Amino acid sequence: PRRGFHAPSHESPAMSIEKFKEMLERQRLVDQVVRSQKMSRHEVAEVLVHKQHEAELANAIKSQTAAELGETLDGLSLEQACELWQRIPEARINDILWEMSDERRLELAGGREPDIEGSKISIFELVDGKLRQMPYTGKRDLEGVRPVWVDLIHASKAQRAYIGAHFGVELPDPLDVTDLEVSARFHIEDNDAIHLHSNFLLDRAGDSRSVPVAFVLHRGILFSLREEDLPVFRLQRRLARTQPGYVTDAVDVLLDLYGADVECSSDSLENSYAILAKVGKLVLNESVSDEQAASILSDIAEEEDQNGRIRSNILDTQRALNFLMRGRLLTAPQMEDAKQILRNIDSLNSHTAFLFDKINFLMDATIGFININQNKRINQLTIFSVAFMPINVLAGMGGMSEFSMMTSGLPWPLAYGLFALGSVLIGLATYVGLKHFERRRLRNPR
Repeated sequence: PRRGFHAPSHESPAMSIEKFKEMLERQRLVDQVVRSQKMSRHEVAEVLVHKQHEAELANAIKSQTAAELGETLDGLSLEQACELWQRIPEARINDILWEMSDERRLELAGGREPDIEGSKISIFELVDGKLRQMPYTGKRDLEGVRPVWVDLIHASKAQRAYIGAHFGVELPDPLDVTDLEVSARFHIEDNDAIHLHSNFLLDRAGDSRSVPVAFVLHRGILFSLREEDLPVFRLQRRLARTQPGYVTDAVDVLLDLYGADVECSSDSLENSYAILAKVGKLVLNESVSDEQAASILSDIAEEEDQNGRIRSNILDTQRALNFLMRGRLLTAPQMEDAKQILRNIDSLNSHTAFLFDKINFLMDATIGFININQNKRINQLTIFSVAFMPINVLAGMGGMSEFSMMTSGLPWPLAYGLFALGSVLIGLATYVGLKHFERRRLRNPR
């Protein structure tokens, strides 16, 4: 019987099966002993023992993953499996149905098929030169289907394992493929399955990022696996469904997806041009406030990150196309399509290089305005410190005993009042003189 693709666990399936066997057998014996005993309040004791057994089984089930429970149900006897199956919460039933063998699922669930929950699996056939999406709600929908494209979004390990086993290919986890070296992301397996991994741009306002996508080409079928929906894939599905002859086989679908991703990157670069043009108008003003500079730096940093992401993605697409061309996996028309996509990528590379230069210029200009604003503050502090320097000298003299001797004939309020007034006049005259010289220096720079 087919088994699901199981994640590694700390406890082996054999140990899990033996644990449940021992627990169920022990509970059965205890129940027999309680029923055979003649005691007062026999019903209360039986209820307490039953609740204890239910709690023990519930805790054991809770500690097991769906894959482990699937292995356990397959390994138990039918009687024990039925007893355990009745105690599994309804919320976990669907996940465990994917992990059980077909024979045991038929015995326990009466042939109930596992449903797709939290995932989206789309199957497309080529009919009259157009892609036609086939309904897929469970395993039975795969029977007799010869698709050209199978698109999986957020599929579980068990779902990938079943679909892969049905079509005779192993489907990887798109997130696991990101750990591979770049050179290992494009390869051909022993069964002639072509594996490619690429990052596709997800360009949303405030949430732009790269989404890893794993592709597998096997026996004329393209399998695409990712964790998020992408506008590039929606566009491809719409065009292929409405335009006859848009695609002729699975390789055409793959090339069109890469081409659409390059177009999406081009649109994103146009948005970057527009944003940087607005930033440039602010930077080229005569003055930029600190608040404006902070906003400008934030916009520039975001566009720099977006530009780098686009450059990385199109470089990854370039590697994938070169791999397909070197492997002689394309027909003559497909080869021309791939070359056209590569020419578009070369054009985008020049645009990203120009944007990097523009971003660096705007960054330097903004930082220059910040330095100018800081220099203005320092200049103002310098003027104030020089203006108050004579006052500080006079204040020091006013606190000396000689000043008291010089003003011994005057009342002290009058003496110190005149002293304070003189200090203010001297400081004001110093400040006005410094501002006058500063204006002359700005009018006549040398």
